Amino acid sequence: MNQNIKMKYVTYILLAALLFVSTYSFKNIEINSNSNQNPSIQQDQISPKTIIEKVDKNMTSDTRISTMDMMIYGKRKNRTVRSKGYARGDKESFSEYLSPAKEKGTKMLKLKDKLWIYSPDTDRIIQLSGHMLKQSVMGSDLSYEDMMEDRELLDMYDAKILGTEMINDRNTWILDLVAKVDDVTYHQRKMWIDQERFVPLKEELFAKSGQLLKKTTMSDIIQIQGRWYPKKINFKDMLKSGKGTDFVLIDIQFDPDIPPYIFSKAALKK
Repeated sequence: MNQNIKMKYVTYILLAALLFVSTYSFKNIEINSNSNQNPSIQQDQISPKTIIEKVDKNMTSDTRISTMDMMIYGKRKNRTVRSKGYARGDKESFSEYLSPAKEKGTKMLKLKDKLWIYSPDTDRIIQLSGHMLKQSVMGSDLSYEDMMEDRELLDMYDAKILGTEMINDRNTWILDLVAKVDDVTYHQRKMWIDQERFVPLKEELFAKSGQLLKKTTMSDIIQIQGRWYPKKINFKDMLKSGKGTDFVLIDIQFDPDIPPYIFSKAALKK
């Protein structure tokens, strides 16, 4: 495997079920091998590079097709929005809402740093940019801005191992990523990686002040096509009340053939 490793949180990060099917791609992260590791980590001779390579092998694919439910918990009532998503790499994705009837036919297309939305009610395609990206996705804890970070983390973060922790009876390694540039949405990220299955179980995103901004929890880990994958993801905006937004995996295919036209503006009105 290429020694230049890139890590991507698609804080599933995440387009998190809407565009990227909340998939991690661990490549091209700058590794700090000389970090202060606790004795158990040194004894096991594990490194951030080794952990990232194994997560990358387990969770990434060239293409993906998935169906997911986004469960939004409101003050008065809850809503479930089902969508089908197509992704090629980590820069091209297309999704269509299947239900409820009010949202059916709404489509989103992401190409690199551009995001378009098609509304069947108006039969118009709108490109989101600037302050519009800070808006909540259908009242969820996810913002459009969370979907847009697609730079390689190698350009933004250094990584080291902080230690180990038990989460839901699973041994995990704690990876710490600290920004080395100023223009990042989150100054620090912490990730908890299952030591046996090499799947992330939790991530926390922090401001430069140290304030916790977002939290993601992965659960119901199942094996699909030989890969360990979370069936449920909770994405929580820590600055908002409530219990966050759940993304529940209905179906996913790794490395399927996807027609190229899917990743074009023409597909939005098709």
